[in-house]
This record gives sequence, structure tokens and C-alpha cells, in this order.
Amino acid sequence: MITTTTPSIEGKKIVEYKGIVFGEVVSGVNFVKDIAASFSNFFGGRSGSYEEELIEARQNALREMEQRAMSMGANAVVGVDIDYEVLGADNGMLMVTASGTAVIAE
Repeated sequence: MITTTTPSIEGKKIVEYKGIVFGEVVSGVNFVKDIAASFSNFFGGRSGSYEEELIEARQNALREMEQRAMSMGANAVVGVDIDYEVLGADNGMLMVTASGTAVIAE
């Protein structure tokens, strides 16, 4: 599966557009990660626990989007965009959405 942020694929011709596809992941940040992040916030530096959660959520959203494209018969997704949102009353949830256009490219 070719996945790209560009509207075309170099060296390939898009022969059919299958439609828009999405991959969504909503992930809760647990208490232990909150404590580790609060230490990073207090002392400065990066929060490895939050970064890991973000990377995993993004990879899962992309994987879900690609699976949905394959189920439509596509072999590529072009114009991919990734959005991040914080949800919940205490901002304890992270939503990552990957979207693009499923296509057949030859």
C-alpha cells in the first residue's frame, strides 16, 4: 500500500478514485503517564511517555485508514492528512485522525 501526502504518486498513474477513507484512534492517557509527564513539565524536557502514545496512535490511525482503503479495492492512498485533538473533560483523551483518498494506481 502506497500512502502519501501528495495528490499524485511519482511514476504511477491514478486510474481510479475509490473515495475518501479515514482511520480514527481515540486513546486514553493513563495515570502513570500523567505523573511522568508532570515531572517532565516541572523539570523541563520532553515527555517520552506522551510521545510514545502519540506515535502509537498515529501509526494505528494510518494502519486503519490503509485497511479501509484495501477493503475498497484500492492499492494506494493519496492526499493524506493527519489531525490531532485532545478530548474529554480533563483533556485525558487523544484523538488522531488520518484521512485521504483511496485510489488504484498503476
